[in-house]
Amino acid sequence: MPVGLSLPRIDAPSKVDGSALYPGDLSMPGMAHAKVLFARRPHARVLRIDLSEAMQVPGVLGIFTGEDVPNNEFGLVLFDAPVMVSPWARARKPFDGVVRHVGEKLAIVVAETEAVAERARSLIRVEYEDLPVVTDVHHALQPDAPQLHPHYSGNVLEHYRVRRGEDIAAAFARCDVVVEDTYTTGAQEHAYLQPEAGLAYVDEQGRVTVLVAGQWAHEDQQQIAHALNLPLEQVRVIYPAIGGAFGGREDMSIQIVLALAAWKLRRPVKLIWTREESIIGHHKRHPMWCHAKLGATREGKLVAAQVKLITDAGAYAYTSTKVLGNATVMCVGPYELPNVAIDTYTVATNNIPSGAFRGFGAPQALFVAETQMNKLAAALGMDPVELRLKNALRDGSITINGSPITPGCTIREVIQAAAARAGAAPAREPAPHLRRGRGFACGHKNVGYSFGFPERCEAIVELHGEGAIEHAVVRHAGADCGQGAHTAFLQIAAALLNLPTDRIELVLSDTATSGSSGSASASRLTFMSAHAIQGAVQEALRKWQDEERPAIAHYVYRPRPTTPMDENGQCDPNITYGYVAQLADVEVDIETGHVRVLRLVSANDVGKAVNPQQVEGQIEGGAVQGLGWAQLEHFVTRNGHVLSSHFSTYLIPSVLDVPERVECVILEHPDPQGVWGIRGMAEMPLLTVAPALIAAIYDATGVWINDLPATPERVRRALVKANVARALG
Repeated sequence: MPVGLSLPRIDAPSKVDGSALYPGDLSMPGMAHAKVLFARRPHARVLRIDLSEAMQVPGVLGIFTGEDVPNNEFGLVLFDAPVMVSPWARARKPFDGVVRHVGEKLAIVVAETEAVAERARSLIRVEYEDLPVVTDVHHALQPDAPQLHPHYSGNVLEHYRVRRGEDIAAAFARCDVVVEDTYTTGAQEHAYLQPEAGLAYVDEQGRVTVLVAGQWAHEDQQQIAHALNLPLEQVRVIYPAIGGAFGGREDMSIQIVLALAAWKLRRPVKLIWTREESIIGHHKRHPMWCHAKLGATREGKLVAAQVKLITDAGAYAYTSTKVLGNATVMCVGPYELPNVAIDTYTVATNNIPSGAFRGFGAPQALFVAETQMNKLAAALGMDPVELRLKNALRDGSITINGSPITPGCTIREVIQAAAARAGAAPAREPAPHLRRGRGFACGHKNVGYSFGFPERCEAIVELHGEGAIEHAVVRHAGADCGQGAHTAFLQIAAALLNLPTDRIELVLSDTATSGSSGSASASRLTFMSAHAIQGAVQEALRKWQDEERPAIAHYVYRPRPTTPMDENGQCDPNITYGYVAQLADVEVDIETGHVRVLRLVSANDVGKAVNPQQVEGQIEGGAVQGLGWAQLEHFVTRNGHVLSSHFSTYLIPSVLDVPERVECVILEHPDPQGVWGIRGMAEMPLLTVAPALIAAIYDATGVWINDLPATPERVRRALVKANVARALG
């Protein structure tokens, strides 16, 4: 059976020989070129946009603004953002007419060449009335703070509240040990290799067709159709080769403006953003502030937790309310806790919007939860693994949301697996200025969308042949963002049909050829697609037995329903979960603050590894991306302006920054809800890298770092403050 084998990725040859076409590689006869005018100021009323001089440039075909967008709004969760900001006096939406972050779009210029489009863009004159800039969530929450968006009273987009058990003050009074601290995390840039790019045209059936890199083709289709006031069937979205995404392609960037230009001009239009345009033009991981308190008995049994957590949504909602829901569920970790009081908020500012990023709120929340657990272990003088095993969820445990954890809970198994691989602690002090230490952390995260979202995933299977099935066609819209999803689809179909993989044709990532797959996010796509393909295969085989030739079946998989939080946060939030435990061995240079990760162990329960080599790739990539966020990637802004807008100023891990060893521990405890027990895992290897790293730094130096990223400057500053570093001149 091909499931469980490390088959080569089906896109590997074309990516190696260069024949794979990414959006930036595409071209068509008669193609025009586009450039977007960004506001590049954080908060201002737009008084006038003067296109007259720009329109006179030879070769300009058209310049479009918010006034040209029939329904000038977009948003995955809420329609609260303009596609392009119109002049204030002509705005047709209550939130239009005002620039709220530096990456706001004002116009798209289309010309015969890219150089002409760029020249014309430079001649557009915009008159602004600057408004007060708010970039700090605490400032935004003050009663006298400017109100940044008409939809959000007090600049609060959402407030979640979880209450369980007795009065929280009384619960803490019964604790023998209490740890309490404040934490912050920074924004993170997705840093995928190809910036936003695409090609749009009107096809022979009159459909606006957009070839672009994304994570949910049918959602892109809906957003374009909504903004252009077109019937859904008049918009087609196709994904060519995508490359990386990590959540950064989940929301809208170029899709709508590119479709608008092609629809208006009735000729192909191509648009490629520069790296700097990409960095200011798409959302980031949510920065977070959190104050947390955790109490336990002297034996290490958790009694109470209290958390106040605030995320920076930036200028618009994007997916902030959903990210906040995840953070709310995960902010006390995967533990049995009888008494909790949690208040979480997501707040509007004039920063670049925040949105989906691998982990979707869980990395920030688990940084807090797991650092609190490690501090509690230190206060109790208890082994961190022992403390976790005393309190970890198990089948039948009631979560902080008042519902049983979904069957197949294996947080204990991943803790034990990671601990079993620990081995001897790293040798101490190889040089006078170096200190070595070890840290441990674990976590869980939802698989699939949550809180009552109507999840679904579709597949079409065709069986062709005479007496026997000669070949099959699988139609599926799921996006392959580098994670190998399409190879997994092929292996799943081959196993279900008992056919060789070379007799199965995949028709992929096109809204015109299949129903919606849902998003390539929330660690859901393999889990959901396996069900959809299985259902379509079973129905097609039934038709084949009934002598239908070809046998064609369309199946829609709907998992068990979830429920939204009530006023006390009680609900059945998630379909199922993935689990991870990680151990980090580090070396700290106490003179410079540099931290070198010697070894990272990552134990992940994947239910069933469809392609073990791809699972290892996800673990290694997720671990390195987590380390980048935890210690290196410092997204710097000042008064709403981005200072780290290039890879020369925003540093991501290079080959010299990765751990010397990443050890992948793959567990296969079947998820009762998964086909062959499959459970999603793509986000899990990133989740707890940060708290494991911070615990290792503490083990090495005796100093806790509460603010991420733990850059050398921050580490050294903390060491000097604690008198750990040597006195320097």
